[in-house]
Amino acid sequence: MNILLILLGLALLTAGGETLIRGASRLAAAAGIPPLLVGLTVVAFGTSAPELAVSIKAALTGQADLALGNVLGSNIFNILGVLGIAAALSPAGIAVAPAALSSDIPIMVAVAFACLPIFITAGRIDRWEGALFLFFYAAYLTFLILAATTHPGLNAFMSAMVGFVIPLVVITLALSLIYTRTPRS
Repeated sequence: MNILLILLGLALLTAGGETLIRGASRLAAAAGIPPLLVGLTVVAFGTSAPELAVSIKAALTGQADLALGNVLGSNIFNILGVLGIAAALSPAGIAVAPAALSSDIPIMVAVAFACLPIFITAGRIDRWEGALFLFFYAAYLTFLILAATTHPGLNAFMSAMVGFVIPLVVITLALSLIYTRTPRS
């Protein structure tokens, strides 16, 4: 029975994924939004919603390792497995958009490095660090929308992020790392 339920879940997941992709493509075309932006927002949220539900449930029931493993495993599988399979099966490979090369991929790598101090401080992610992650995701979405609409406020937003917010966060993370690594008497 469990195998049957797993197969049914996979079938429904496949159908839902297909519906999500078609709907997102229509949304992008109708609104004149670049498909990359829809993929980085609507599709990303849609495909990550089940992971969010599992991670929240795991965190609330005291299974923090499951929540963290779900997120890390999913991201590793998405980058290596999903992208690898899609590229291997694609007749012409997967073209990487110049916008992804110039901003999105470097942001992804920078976020991965920024997570290192958080993951090693006291061996846990505190609420304020979770709030920091959410803040940066909101900032990233703001950047995507401003860039896609060529909004005149993009330069001011980028200046504020690069000149004030990012240095403040780096200092805060460094102090947090130092504080948690300093022996107490």
